[in-house]
Amino acid sequence: MAWLQLWTTGLIATMALSISFTIAEDSGFPVVEGKKQGPAEIVKKESHPVLFRQKREWIWNSLYVEEEKPAPNPYKIGQLGEKNRILNSTLFLFFLSQLKSSKAVEVKKFKIEGEGANTIFTVDDKGDLFVTTSLDREKKNLYHLTEDSGDFVVQVTDINDNTPVFPRTYNGSIMERSTIGTKVVEVRATDADDPTTANGELRYSLTQDGEYSAFQIDSNTGVISCKIQTLDRETKSQYVVVVKAQDMRGMASGSTATTSVTITITDINDNIASFTRKIYELQVPEDHKLNEKIGILELVDRDQIQNKEPIFTIPGDNGNMFNIELNRNKDGNLMLKKALDYETTNNYTFTVRVREDLRFPADNENRAVTTVNIRVLDVDEPPVFSQPIYTFTVMEELIVNNIGTVTARDPDRANKRIRYSILDKDCPISINPITGQLSTLRKLDRELEATHMFQVKAQEEPSGLESFVKVNIIVQDTNDNKPELAVDEIFVCENDVTNTVRKNLSSNFSLDLDTFGPFSLDDPKDYNVDVRISDGGRPIQTSITKLAIKVCVCFCVCVSGARRMSVSVHALIAILLCILTILVIVILFVMRKRYQKDSLASMKNSGEIHEQLVTYDEEGGGEMDTNGYDVSILTSACHDGSLLRHSDRHPHPSLYAMVQKTPQPTACKGDMAAMIEVKKDEADHDRDGFPYDTLHIYGYEGLESLAGSLSSLESSSTASNLDYDFLNDWGPRFRTLAELYGVDGPEYYHQY
Repeated sequence: MAWLQLWTTGLIATMALSISFTIAEDSGFPVVEGKKQGPAEIVKKESHPVLFRQKREWIWNSLYVEEEKPAPNPYKIGQLGEKNRILNSTLFLFFLSQLKSSKAVEVKKFKIEGEGANTIFTVDDKGDLFVTTSLDREKKNLYHLTEDSGDFVVQVTDINDNTPVFPRTYNGSIMERSTIGTKVVEVRATDADDPTTANGELRYSLTQDGEYSAFQIDSNTGVISCKIQTLDRETKSQYVVVVKAQDMRGMASGSTATTSVTITITDINDNIASFTRKIYELQVPEDHKLNEKIGILELVDRDQIQNKEPIFTIPGDNGNMFNIELNRNKDGNLMLKKALDYETTNNYTFTVRVREDLRFPADNENRAVTTVNIRVLDVDEPPVFSQPIYTFTVMEELIVNNIGTVTARDPDRANKRIRYSILDKDCPISINPITGQLSTLRKLDRELEATHMFQVKAQEEPSGLESFVKVNIIVQDTNDNKPELAVDEIFVCENDVTNTVRKNLSSNFSLDLDTFGPFSLDDPKDYNVDVRISDGGRPIQTSITKLAIKVCVCFCVCVSGARRMSVSVHALIAILLCILTILVIVILFVMRKRYQKDSLASMKNSGEIHEQLVTYDEEGGGEMDTNGYDVSILTSACHDGSLLRHSDRHPHPSLYAMVQKTPQPTACKGDMAAMIEVKKDEADHDRDGFPYDTLHIYGYEGLESLAGSLSSLESSSTASNLDYDFLNDWGPRFRTLAELYGVDGPEYYHQY
């Protein structure tokens, strides 16, 4: 036994020593070597210990705390610790009691950070975590904290501290006669507790406080549905049910909330309308207008008015006399279809039936038939004519005493006398005021007026009601007009032989003439034929017309035929349109000419005329140029050789210089100026000239010049003696010309 105890003690010491090395490596304690060391070495190694630290690891990362737990004093919810390899706390305490060190072991200090750190949650030196206040999971259910060795969370566990809540009121509707299971409305409640736990799981039910017999609710979804199929709006139109919501899955310990749901039963057409009376008594005057209301047949219907759809029928012949239409209230308006007559029928009695097309069998036994009694009231009515329009015929040119009779009567029982009259004073027809017989006042002429129309008034005596009727008198034709020949003359050809037939048609007759030619155009004799025309009327009317016959060449047959042919209306219209078109063109052309003339005159008199001075200062092409220039305008009016030098060969003044002129002021115009003005005036009035506003100055000698022409075109080529000294007398403008053609000496003789 002693030996066993000694072996056990040694084993424990060996294990403790082994564990001590492990702890030293993990915790930073000094490592004690197995061999014997001196004190100096031990002090040295203890002064410079070799530490092998490892990162601490959490045994867990979540702590739990119950919500709403009172905390008058902080209470512990857990302890902060680290991972180690201690197999037995007793062995660990034994080992610590055997350790010897010259340096005190450092004590670990704990520190937390994060949501609620050091306020809601605190930690002491031992690592114990405390809660200092009551927590509410519905406000915050997680707190994230951090310790030197890692992160961890504190979860607030839920308790059933909230009751269900209905967020709003609910109302529903369902149609009457709906089938079982028809959905009405869905209700929903909310619970602030954790929905993943029983605290937040709700169950629904209907309480006995409401009218729950006709409805049911799904405990999980809250859907209210119909439980019966006999809902009747006319019996009960509204239900109120009470819905209860309970948490804890509906257990008795759960919290509850209730709400009232109003369910409305909507209407369908499941009732037939009924008459409010068995008999309807109505009075109607006989002059009641057609298609107007006589009275109202009232109905009662248990359904709402939008589902009130009555259909009326009137059996028998009375349906042709009366009709029923729906009004705004879905009652029947009795209407008159035919006119009433008190004297014929003063009372009507008939039945009226009503029905409706229903989707379901009717809930009520209605009064579907009623009786209508209508009493017709007598009214004083105007006279009534026997016909709506009267038409008579009368032969023309005769006095007729009895054309026909217009009759009217009093429709009332009083049967008053009727007096007749014609309103048109110029009417050629008269009427007997008592009998209504018509007669002519004068002979009628169909050719002047074939029909006479007028109105006859019938009035009850004395000064009673009156009526009017239209009368037509048709005038019939008699043979009172003689026939007339439409043509006045007939043409025959000169080469026609005897018994040649000529047909000439008039408007109503054809005439065959046997000629007795031949004829001659040189024969001045006129031929006349008396043509007797008779019609086929009774009596026969006859007329004699003298017909002239003219002779022409053969082609005149066509001409005469054309004369006999009638021109159609379309041809006449075409001819008139052509004439009108030509007339319009002529008028427009004349107006255009006049407008141009007036425009030129106004432009000449206007101060805004832009005159352009055109100066022709170029030389012509010479005597050979007869195309580019009209040299004839340079020809003088005098060709008597007056410009030749006299036989005495002495210079003489020119004829132009010798012209005796009346002394005039310098500003006066000479003959040339007058000629220019004439030319200008002609140019101004020449509408075809271009341009109209150009001032032309002609600097040549016209035919009116007495000096003659300076051109040599018409001069003789030989023996022509010309003296140009007179050019010096014409002024400075002709000086250069005088120098070119002047005489150098008295013996000079110029010839062409």
